[in-house]
Amino acid sequence: MKIVSWNSTNKCNLNCPHCYRDAGENMAAELNTAEAKKMLREIKAADFNLMIFSGGEPLLREDIFELIAYAARIGLRPVLGTAGGLLDFKTAQKLKDAGLMAAGISLDSIDPVKHDKFRGQPGLFELVEDAFRALKKVAIPFQTHMTVMDWNVTEIEAFIDYTASVGARAAHIFFLVPTGRAAYIEKNSVDKIQYKKAVERIMKKSAQVEIEVKPVCAPQFIAAADQLNISTRFKSGCLAGINYCIVNPVGDVQPCAYLDLKVGNIREESFTSIWRNSKVFKQLRQQNWQGKCGTCQYKNSCRGCRAKAYYATNNYLAADPFCLV
Repeated sequence: MKIVSWNSTNKCNLNCPHCYRDAGENMAAELNTAEAKKMLREIKAADFNLMIFSGGEPLLREDIFELIAYAARIGLRPVLGTAGGLLDFKTAQKLKDAGLMAAGISLDSIDPVKHDKFRGQPGLFELVEDAFRALKKVAIPFQTHMTVMDWNVTEIEAFIDYTASVGARAAHIFFLVPTGRAAYIEKNSVDKIQYKKAVERIMKKSAQVEIEVKPVCAPQFIAAADQLNISTRFKSGCLAGINYCIVNPVGDVQPCAYLDLKVGNIREESFTSIWRNSKVFKQLRQQNWQGKCGTCQYKNSCRGCRAKAYYATNNYLAADPFCLV
């Protein structure tokens, strides 16, 4: 499956400290409706399957329902990534009518006080739970997204159990990459030892629950699953530039959300051409990793986190500095 995520707007009603987009206000000259539809056609022409509408907060974009419907009509599978606070029953029904196939809801703690404090909006946890109920009522499958930091790393197993209890299909556990505003809270990321243990804990827990569980920005889960003899349907670690990329609000294309490297702009060149011809994408697909990643037995499956390598060395082909395999 080939996946593209579009930061449909930089506008957001929150000011989360770990936001890779540094979202808040609209960026100047964000893609308009016609440009967005042209992009969607080009994404389909490049044989992509899954179209993620993210942000900022995508529900603040006035034409989001129209664009989701258009994506569905041309054969893409549209899904939504949202903080959940704006997703009431009326909105959920409009998303269902537009053809939305699934939603991912951000939730960083199962403690309402901690979640609301981190996200900067009192009462947000309650609104997120309302969003879960709304999505279930209109039969849109959903999953939770948690970003692991030093203050919530102990919650991982409980978070997965909570995710199952609210009727979600999956729990995706993200690990902090210090880009955007997240660069200012790098001190709150887990250290290498905590990281390795957390990935192993996630994989062990995944074998105990019926829902899908996946670490994100932690490609070493491939090695952990193998070494722990745990079965997982996910066979690839880092997807950046191989079968995944993002487009930002003004049309810049990047290998992934956390690898802040522009490889083209869809206003200047078609998405299809950028995807097929970008030098960066070609290098990522060749998988000629450097350092430890280049000699690892998991080099072609794990691949190391290219964003973390780039952040640490300014070289997206370098070894993943967080790897303890």
